[in-house]
Amino acid sequence: MAEQPSTYRRGRPRLPAAERRRQIIEIATRMIGDRGYWGVSMQDIADGCGLTVPGLLRHVGSKVGLLIAVLEHRDVEDALSLRAHLGTSEDELPRDWAASRPAGVDLRRLCDATMRRNAIQPQIVQLFTVLAAESLDPAHPAHAYFATRQERATAAYAALAERLTDRPELLARQITAMMDGLQLQWLRNSQATDLVREWETAAETLFARFAA
Repeated sequence: MAEQPSTYRRGRPRLPAAERRRQIIEIATRMIGDRGYWGVSMQDIADGCGLTVPGLLRHVGSKVGLLIAVLEHRDVEDALSLRAHLGTSEDELPRDWAASRPAGVDLRRLCDATMRRNAIQPQIVQLFTVLAAESLDPAHPAHAYFATRQERATAAYAALAERLTDRPELLARQITAMMDGLQLQWLRNSQATDLVREWETAAETLFARFAA
């Protein structure tokens, strides 16, 4: 009789599907943030979760599917976190809030809240910084996502900047560039950079031009 191949069993307990998917997304978020999308294999993520690759694929379908799941999860979590920092409800700050211009949420307040939120989640900021750079390549699976994300962010800031200037898109791009640049410096040396304080100092100069 031919010898039967051994079955490799992982040592971790079986988890409910929803809990396992969350675990996969959390581990993929950390690994992709550390190494980039191209630097992580499905085997790496499977090992981190105590799964086989086929077991991992049953939850996410493919590596691209996993990346999309990570980004969609972060969109939801970040929207909830931003509402908490602004002290607004879901009705006051809907997901497509740029078109509705919610009362009480001005441009400076939104930017301040965004930077306070980001200051407490360096791993997530690193994830998006790494992927944003990687996805400049049109062949990257997140290329379209980050192009759309940039357009939406610019439109969101520009919608609120209309109250301050007759060139709202220019101000929106300047704000985005300033925030991204400060975050990059912070990621490189968080011990020497207080992200919130650096932003507040820069924002005083930027917004002083539009003070009444």
